[in-house]
Amino acid sequence: MEMPDVDPKRVGAMGGSQGGGLTLACVGLEPRIQRASPVFPFLSDYQRTWEIDQAKDAYAELKEYFRRFDPRHQRKNEIFTRLGYVDIQFLAPRIRSEILMSVGLMDTICPPSTQFATYNKITAKKSLLIYPDFGHEGLPGNPDETFKYMMQL
Repeated sequence: MEMPDVDPKRVGAMGGSQGGGLTLACVGLEPRIQRASPVFPFLSDYQRTWEIDQAKDAYAELKEYFRRFDPRHQRKNEIFTRLGYVDIQFLAPRIRSEILMSVGLMDTICPPSTQFATYNKITAKKSLLIYPDFGHEGLPGNPDETFKYMMQL
């Protein structure tokens, strides 16, 4: 934002999956970013992912961690508390940027309920694009929607 060719009043962030999670982390940590457009953001609500038995694919390490280091789940609360330090839902209340978030309701990689955990904690101006029949994949028309949104910067 300090570069001479950058207008600091026209900075936005966007990304999908882990990039969507990083987008939300960036706007949670840098209040000067004006707009953000995360698409199915990853790394949100680890405990919910565990509770709905979706600790597979991108979250497979949760199951592997418990199997190796806490097979009887005696430290489960401690583990999920520590994961909270990198869980984007806990950065959401800090977000001041305007948000356009996109979610596929059939997403098994980043379960929608975990994404809503973050979205619902954002208090800044926000809107949501829902794709009922799509999962963790290209969302038809979404790049155009994101482009139109970002052009308003």
